[in-house]
Amino acid sequence: MSVASNLASGRPAPARAMGRWTWAQVATVATLHLAAIVSMALTEADWFGVAVFLLTWGLINCFWIAVLRRPVAAAVLSLLLVELIIILSWYKYSILWMTLNFLDILLVDVDAAAFLLSIFPELRIGLVVASVLAVPVAVLIWRIDPFRVRRSMAALGGAGCLAGAIGLSTMVPEEPFEQFQGANHVSIFTRSGVSALSGLLTQGWMDFDSTTTDRLRLTPAAGCEAAGKMPHIVLVLDESSFDISVVPDVKLPPGYAEHFKSFDGKARKLLVEATGGPTWFTEYNVLTGLSARSYGRLAYYVTRIAAGRVERGLPQTLRRCGYRTFTLYPAFGSFLSARRFQSTVGVDRLIDSQEMKSGDVEPDRFYYRQALQLIERERGGQPLFIFAYTVANHFPWYNTYRPDLTPGWRPLGNHPEVDEYIRRQTMSARDYREFVARLASDFPDESFLVVRFGDHQPAMGALSIDPALSDAEIVRRIMTYDPGLYTTYYAIDAVNFRPVDLSSAISPVDAAYLPLIVQEAAGLSLDASFAEQKRIFERCRGLFYMCAGGAEARRFNRLLIDAGLIKGMVSR
Repeated sequence: MSVASNLASGRPAPARAMGRWTWAQVATVATLHLAAIVSMALTEADWFGVAVFLLTWGLINCFWIAVLRRPVAAAVLSLLLVELIIILSWYKYSILWMTLNFLDILLVDVDAAAFLLSIFPELRIGLVVASVLAVPVAVLIWRIDPFRVRRSMAALGGAGCLAGAIGLSTMVPEEPFEQFQGANHVSIFTRSGVSALSGLLTQGWMDFDSTTTDRLRLTPAAGCEAAGKMPHIVLVLDESSFDISVVPDVKLPPGYAEHFKSFDGKARKLLVEATGGPTWFTEYNVLTGLSARSYGRLAYYVTRIAAGRVERGLPQTLRRCGYRTFTLYPAFGSFLSARRFQSTVGVDRLIDSQEMKSGDVEPDRFYYRQALQLIERERGGQPLFIFAYTVANHFPWYNTYRPDLTPGWRPLGNHPEVDEYIRRQTMSARDYREFVARLASDFPDESFLVVRFGDHQPAMGALSIDPALSDAEIVRRIMTYDPGLYTTYYAIDAVNFRPVDLSSAISPVDAAYLPLIVQEAAGLSLDASFAEQKRIFERCRGLFYMCAGGAEARRFNRLLIDAGLIKGMVSR
């Protein structure tokens, strides 16, 4: 039987009959492995990453060999998988400044895929082309590959690579900040997988007490009592904003601090769980009244995990009081499953950037105008809750954003990025004053409670506070939750309305209590879950997750699980 007929029939040719084919196949296998080595050299930044990459490469190859027994086909599939990880990681980093994480795959959903394809439409073409070519290429490789490897040998090699990858990842666990470095795409993906699976097996999706004898007394038919006419509530997320006057020797324009004061002249501090970037940590805090830190190493994916699972929150309880709930969201609604998450916690309608027809970065006045138009359209027999985001203060600050909006601005003499940050804050303060004035003039017969807050300090916050800090010291302070890096502000204002109860509006206060503060300021009765959280607030003096080493948060999570307000979390 000829070599050609053997190949055509799919049977391996006898070794003596295939001579030149053997060397061709050896060269093919070597080329595929060399291509992987080149990718490793281009993307892995240190020897530890190289070691994890090689173990990952070996593991993937051994897996495919165990399934197919064909080393050429295994090498092709392994190379395609590794390159796919690197490409997707690069795309993600170009958007979020974070590389691909194992949980991106574990939690993949329609929203995430829609977001990626909407940002990078060229991926659709690539996926279509790859799908069309994949089948004939796979058949061709399958039929011309003459080599066979015993499955037992592949399983043994795979077990060794897996043990090595787990061992190294356990010895040097992946740290969240590493994903911001834009390198080590494959090794970080592997290490994050070990960390995530370990956390899921030992803790589940979130941290909570295994049992508790306490119970929340939920009454499904319970109504909502109000001290008077319920005001419209506008919650404003002031992107990357904090009172930078706490930084020594910073030069400020006159009246700078007024923006951070409430209607009563008090400046109030907010303790948040994010610094430098992840707005959605604080989004989770202020919508659910819970802690993102309860998710441990999974916290970065808090909104994706909570979507469809966490049904307790400020919008949900406001709906109980007759409110119609809206969000003005400055990104695609599919970003980090924002639409699904907010729908789960009670937002009736999320209006995203596509629906608002916004650009990449709009001045704050753009979103305030959207809020005014929404109030005009939707006001009627029911009060409104509007959660509005602003983005003008978002990084980077090395460029001058919309200089036409501050024609009389002069540098203050700080570092150029600090000056740009302050300039944008003055724009935000002006736009906010105009918004409050428009509420009063356009809706003289309506009452409003307006609460705004800073979601996190800017990425330059640590250097601004102490330029002498080393990178290692900054990382240490971030990882130990130094309050100096996790403090922003919140402010309470009212139009045609006087806040009813500000007993919880202390300073500083944990962001998880902001829903409680909003409800009391609006004069609304608390449901059973928020009444219990008020008791935690009183015991812990405004702290939540940091109180009693996390014990209060774990107990409260358990209460919500038992009450059916948190679902689908794996118990230990």
